[in-house]
Amino acid sequence: MNKIVKNDQVVIIAGKDKGRRGNVTELTGKGKLLVQGINLAKKHQKGNPNAGIAGGIIEKEMPLDASNVMLINPATDKGDRVGFKTLEDGKKVRFYKSNGEVVS
Repeated sequence: MNKIVKNDQVVIIAGKDKGRRGNVTELTGKGKLLVQGINLAKKHQKGNPNAGIAGGIIEKEMPLDASNVMLINPATDKGDRVGFKTLEDGKKVRFYKSNGEVVS
């Protein structure tokens, strides 16, 4: 189980996009993730008329390290640390460290 999963809303805490918010679109390997509209890089793409791909310079989302993002706590509307705990029924859940609420 990961502290941050797909479709979580996160805030960037380090790097050129510090302070910006977005939703996690994809988890890549080795603790990296893609956030919608964050960490954009310009890529020079060659066109392919057979596949219908236009050439030119495109903006592409690049992976961020998971340590550079924090999950947004809806109660405080700020970034919050996440921990794990086991409920009485044996289910493992994520919770916000500041107020102990279970992540929905």
